[in-house]
Amino acid sequence: MAVIKHLLPKMTSLSLHFSFFLFSTLLLMSVIPPRAAASYSCTVDDRTYSTTPLVSFLQRLQSEALKTLGPSSFDPKFYVDLPLKKDLSLTEAAFWKLPRVKGIIPEKYLRRFLEAYFDDAGDDMVYTEPEDFVPEPVEFLPKVLNPKVRVWALEVHSLWKNLSRRVSDNVKKYPERHTLLPLPEPVIIPGSRFKEVYYWDSYWIIRGLLVSKMYDTAKEIVNNLVWLVDAYGHVLNGARVYYANRSQPPLLSSMVMEIYTRTGDLEFVRKSLPSLMKEYTFWISGIHKVMIRDLHGHKHSLSRYYARWNKPRPESATIDVESASKFLNDSDKEAFYREVASTAETGWDFSSRWMSNSFDLSTLSTTSIVPVDLNTYLYKVELDIAFFAQQLGDIKTHEKFFKASKARQFAIRSIFWNAEMNQWLDYWIRSKDCEDVHQFEARNQNDRIFASNFIPMWNWKHASGLGENNIMVERILESFQKSGLLQPAGIVTSLSNNGQQDFPNGWSPLQHLIIEGLSNSGSKAGWELAQDIAVRWIRTNYAAYNTTGAMHEKYDVKGCGKVGGGGEYKPQTGFGWSNGVVLALLEEFGWPFDRDIECRS
Repeated sequence: MAVIKHLLPKMTSLSLHFSFFLFSTLLLMSVIPPRAAASYSCTVDDRTYSTTPLVSFLQRLQSEALKTLGPSSFDPKFYVDLPLKKDLSLTEAAFWKLPRVKGIIPEKYLRRFLEAYFDDAGDDMVYTEPEDFVPEPVEFLPKVLNPKVRVWALEVHSLWKNLSRRVSDNVKKYPERHTLLPLPEPVIIPGSRFKEVYYWDSYWIIRGLLVSKMYDTAKEIVNNLVWLVDAYGHVLNGARVYYANRSQPPLLSSMVMEIYTRTGDLEFVRKSLPSLMKEYTFWISGIHKVMIRDLHGHKHSLSRYYARWNKPRPESATIDVESASKFLNDSDKEAFYREVASTAETGWDFSSRWMSNSFDLSTLSTTSIVPVDLNTYLYKVELDIAFFAQQLGDIKTHEKFFKASKARQFAIRSIFWNAEMNQWLDYWIRSKDCEDVHQFEARNQNDRIFASNFIPMWNWKHASGLGENNIMVERILESFQKSGLLQPAGIVTSLSNNGQQDFPNGWSPLQHLIIEGLSNSGSKAGWELAQDIAVRWIRTNYAAYNTTGAMHEKYDVKGCGKVGGGGEYKPQTGFGWSNGVVLALLEEFGWPFDRDIECRS
């Protein structure tokens, strides 16, 4: 696991608005005293978010439930998503009165307690039908001529209704009883265990909604993310209180750009722009900022992932505690928990890309890695904001962000580009000393093969600085085709088969980013390769849908129609970003009448 009406959050009353922000300020934004970062800089402000009383209690419940029920089919996220029926003090008192046998709550008493004091996980998100949904939109996928594919595409389109929700009134009335945040607008959720909004998922959901002509729903999704920026200073990983300590890949400006391109709604852009600039500051300063001096003495400001968290992730606390058990002291465990949370911020949780040992999760080193894809996204943010400012007549802001984009373009070329491999490589900060500016060393580029090595193709002519050079484009295409990433059913995440989210898994976002880059390369060979990958990916989605009746979070790209596996939770269905990518690819490439949709042997 590319591209809004008004953005100010709608609140039921001024008192609701004030009570939520008071609650979030007191319980979420408090911080513990600063401590030195595990890597990079001794002076960086790496204060961590504190947890809330509700989350602390639900984590305890999660831990006790694991003792009672055992690890088989146990999903720790379920417990931190439970809405309370009664006040926390009453619920806690009843919890501590539960009988225990040898320190374990008998299952029947645990189940009675859950029924008496909690609603089911997800009950605080209620179904709402999107107002702009129609069974078959006007001019829907005109290039899809195959009747079988068209029927399926309409079924995928209809899944938006199944995934549409709004936050229940109880969340707004009793925010202290819920880990769900009171988003002001309706939402589209990914599906299955993911019963809330997620940041980077929303980009591909919006891409699909735009194909479905659901422009108002797309704007509502962005309005919710803007609301999070205004409340927290960044878009949260997901719309739960326990996700406040981290974000996800910054694609909000791309969402606004895609919607503006379709609708021409400049007022929507005007209302979005301040929040886009606020989010941008989050990513380019403080703990996310890394300075590197290249071999010619030029200093480059780049960004990394870094969560403000050094405890087990609440939604996976029992898993994280077990993973950290090999560490002997608390400081090592805290450092590990920070790396785990920071890896979750990448959207690639978990991949060997972030590990010094591909097969050992305890070697996660995400905060010591300057990622090529994050900086590609931020380059796009700078270009987007520069464009929006120009459209609005704000020349000063336009010039500022265009200049920033040129600086990052130069940095991407200087720090990430590897001329021998014809790929862009993540850069590892290996110095043990505290440094304000790191000296570039070629050996610190990670030369292992990941799909991210080709993400800059998404902004080919801009981020690479090579787009006008046909020879270089050909070399990059050749490098990609020889990399081993292209499999029978799509692009694999990496070449490491380690039981995580790597080989043989293919993820919809990575397919789309690379396909879109190839199709915009200005090269006939690039466009043909993009179409070839798109056909493979559409076929495997179709085959798996026919077999299982569902769209899936990820796919096994070794063969057509195979569902993905690995990772810390069971593969999920639904599925927002997969639906969006399939619709976007069908819109771009179509499906001729005489092209077979079935898997080829």
